Amino acid sequence: MHPTLTRRTVLAGAGATLAAGMTACAPPNPGAVNAASPLPPADGPVTITYWAWLKDLQKVCDVFNATQDRIRVEATWIPGGNSGGYAKILSAVAAGGGPDIAQVELRTLPEFALAGALVDLNRYGFSDHFDAFDPGALAQARVGDSVWGVPQDTGPVAMFYNREVLEGELGLRVPSTWEEFREICGAAKDSGRSFISLDPTDGSYLVSWAMQSGATWFRPQGDGWVVNMTDEASMRVAQFWDRILTDKLVNTGYGAFSTPWMAAAGEGRVLSTISGSWSDALIESVPGGAGKWAVAPMPVWPDGHASGAHGGSSAAIISTSAHPAEALEFCTWMCTDPAGIDAMIEFSGIGWSPAADHMGATRQQPSEFFSGQNYNEEVIKDMAAGQNLDWTWAPLMERAMALIGDGMSAAINGERPLVDMFADSQARLVTIMRELGLNAEEAR
Repeated sequence: MHPTLTRRTVLAGAGATLAAGMTACAPPNPGAVNAASPLPPADGPVTITYWAWLKDLQKVCDVFNATQDRIRVEATWIPGGNSGGYAKILSAVAAGGGPDIAQVELRTLPEFALAGALVDLNRYGFSDHFDAFDPGALAQARVGDSVWGVPQDTGPVAMFYNREVLEGELGLRVPSTWEEFREICGAAKDSGRSFISLDPTDGSYLVSWAMQSGATWFRPQGDGWVVNMTDEASMRVAQFWDRILTDKLVNTGYGAFSTPWMAAAGEGRVLSTISGSWSDALIESVPGGAGKWAVAPMPVWPDGHASGAHGGSSAAIISTSAHPAEALEFCTWMCTDPAGIDAMIEFSGIGWSPAADHMGATRQQPSEFFSGQNYNEEVIKDMAAGQNLDWTWAPLMERAMALIGDGMSAAINGERPLVDMFADSQARLVTIMRELGLNAEEAR
């Protein structure tokens, strides 16, 4: 979805940075822009500015610009969100400026909304376009009745694995359930390999597993939030991974796509990753991996969902924009029109398409690298369709990710099991939300 680290949107420990940015740079009247009357479209031609860390985004804008002479979009590259981009956006908005459109990760939209930095798109008729979007993508941009960004790409989770070693050399079958996954992890360990390898500080995987299991950690209710990280869906994930970590069935020394992971994957010592659809582009850098890898669905529970979400961004309209109607027109085109989707894939390397009816022309063909498999049609399409539509991102996800990452480290080190970490994090996050001035309570 994004270049280098921001493709993964797993910047563990960066929660405090964004939190400080939100506090220091928040506009003086959060929400005021969404209480005023919507701004009408301009009478004449307008220029829209767009800040994002997607590479070559101007080439996407140029495709749109060539279709008409009423709206011109100019893109400016900024650092990835937690690498300075978010602070730049918020500082500009606090000063009354900033772009018309900014790239904001889906999980971060509620924090920007809480800071008063975003326009509720439904005020400009965005609900008329809902049917053009993939429901799983749209669900991640919503909080209650408000939509805070146009979903630009997502990361439905699948299993990417070394077919040559797993099925050919070891004679093992790719796991289709989580219990089979545990068995395969044990068999891989017995062979001197690891089926997957986890970054001990990265909680984003645990979030995607809970989401798939059917958890809904944050639920808007009335004028507040209910936080529930100890329901049955969450606890079975925590208990399952506590057993795996206790038995040391997976490697926990480095995360997927890191330099040591690439070396181990190239040598057949690490056999898979269970991660967002954008992983395909990174796995194609595995040394000597061409023709050996394949893609399978995420392992499932007897109930729950087919997949979780791992990464994804939106094109969000900034509250200081003088032309929100025109900005929304462009964003809707970019994220639903086949020409816009194809351009974002070609020039910017986005993750999974947010459009309901177009995955991208280049993604409808077999992949030579992935064993000749037409994996987008055969696997990723179903993973995108099998999302947990009840999941809602809350306005403190960077801090939540930091807590979960710390909890993963503690569980890996044998200091505290995940089942206890979930309960402790639930209480801590309610406290943080109240400190932010939000009404919040733990689920009973």
